[in-house]
Amino acid sequence: MKSDRLLSILLLLQARGRVPAHELAARLEVSVRTIYRDVEALSASGVPVYAERGRYGGIELLAGFRTDVTGLTADESRALFVLAAQGAHAALGLDSALGSALRKVMAALPAPHRPAAEVTARRVLVDATRWKGGPQPAADLDALQEAVFTDRRLRLRYRHSGERATRTYTVDPYGLVAKAGVWYLVADRRGLPRLFRADRVRAATVLDDPVRRRSGVELADVWEVLRRRVEERPAGVDVTVRVRRDRLDLFRRLMTPYLAELPDGDGDGGWGGGGGGEGDGERGWVTVRLVFGEVAEARQLLMFSDRVEVLGPPEVRAEVAAAAASVTDLYRRADEGPEGSPSSERGL
Repeated sequence: MKSDRLLSILLLLQARGRVPAHELAARLEVSVRTIYRDVEALSASGVPVYAERGRYGGIELLAGFRTDVTGLTADESRALFVLAAQGAHAALGLDSALGSALRKVMAALPAPHRPAAEVTARRVLVDATRWKGGPQPAADLDALQEAVFTDRRLRLRYRHSGERATRTYTVDPYGLVAKAGVWYLVADRRGLPRLFRADRVRAATVLDDPVRRRSGVELADVWEVLRRRVEERPAGVDVTVRVRRDRLDLFRRLMTPYLAELPDGDGDGGWGGGGGGEGDGERGWVTVRLVFGEVAEARQLLMFSDRVEVLGPPEVRAEVAAAAASVTDLYRRADEGPEGSPSSERGL
């Protein structure tokens, strides 16, 4: 509705100062011409708003003008109280500030909307962490936050996954992103977008140099590029396995990043290969297709013991078999004496 759009323009200008007309149009999903018509309507209603054309122009409120109108609808009031788990706010040192802000927002809400907002806060909780994800290493976000909010460059000592040594980078931060309970620093390095896990930063120094971000590029833009880069990696190794039905739910949860296909049927009785429980037959198995980045990643299937069998391709089946044999050999040697005798005889 036009009235909602006018209020949105007013609140955006109040929060941001000067905003280009094309940005307002994109945010509100209307044309630039419509934005200019809305600005004229606001001006006609007594709001001191004006537009400046040109490269550095935009739409702006007269300095010092403020309005206390919230204009929140019932659904908008409820939406404010559906918040992610407070772990994200705690990591930023904003736990107490969050509670205080919500109390103030509640007090400012129109009286008819308050009961629904209170019920929403008590009945809906968003927890962004994954089940059984294990404890995440603590991330020191202080220096990263300082660089982000003061628009300064950062020097990082960073340890990549699978490496023991650290590397040193000078980066231009755009911001911080919390993804499934893990914090990431989104930054440019030498003008190219990079992603750094905060818990792998061994040291961070905020430099005196101002940040050198690419013109017109925002955090959301860079994150979208990096997110797609991770999620749309080239196809890896297609692997077909069969899973015991009594472990299917656990398998689905733990192997979610690698799942390519999971049938909804009652299992597949057409695959050979044994391993079923006594009297269970082939109907106790479900065939699942996975995609691993490389053959060696399939070794993690050993966590399911004999409840998962690799059906193909042959090189992956051989890799898992070799890993299983290596584990068996490790325990066999540990249980033997120095000359090959059982460990139970070593003290005789």
